[in-house]
Amino acid sequence: MTTSPAPQPSTDASLVLAAREGDRAAFGGLYSRYARMVHGILLARVPAPEVDDLVQDVFLRAMPRLRDLRDVSRFGPWLAAITRNRANDYHRQSRGTAGITDSLSEDEAELPAPSTAPDAEASMILALVRSLPEAYRETLILRLAEGMTGPEIAARTGLTPGSVRVNLHRGMQQLREKLAQASQAGTMQRDSRDPGISVFQGKHAPRKRNEP
Repeated sequence: MTTSPAPQPSTDASLVLAAREGDRAAFGGLYSRYARMVHGILLARVPAPEVDDLVQDVFLRAMPRLRDLRDVSRFGPWLAAITRNRANDYHRQSRGTAGITDSLSEDEAELPAPSTAPDAEASMILALVRSLPEAYRETLILRLAEGMTGPEIAARTGLTPGSVRVNLHRGMQQLREKLAQASQAGTMQRDSRDPGISVFQGKHAPRKRNEP
């Protein structure tokens, strides 16, 4: 008596090839794998209330462009580039509508009023992360807000594992410095042993929505 081998998980390449032929279930599989990455990249760049709608927009833009992807094994980095471009488009479209925040820097405009409430504290930490260099803030948000592991971030975005480790290490150092400065300034109240990261986790995870 023989048993059939357990089915192997589909690779990105096989899902891309199937999605190119109109298989919406395959595209849904890609969505499930990459929604957190897209959400995190957008969260690092655009206002949090806009992120969920832009996630959907990114996938709707990507679907008809799949035939332009030359190396189907590089779907993740390709999608990450589309996501960053969508964030840039958002800011270009938003110019001229900033109103009274024109005189403020981007980070100053986003800082919430001081509060010890968990949601406000998470928003404060998000603002501090977004004030870091781009490479650090994107990797940190993927790790802290989206719950992705270092190897997963590398596999999804196309970064090398070494680059991810460096970004996380240096980014965390800079974030802890900013948290300490904020605490000393009285904008955050916490035990000095608590770096303020746990309150950030889960606050900005992508909502479950219908697949595109």
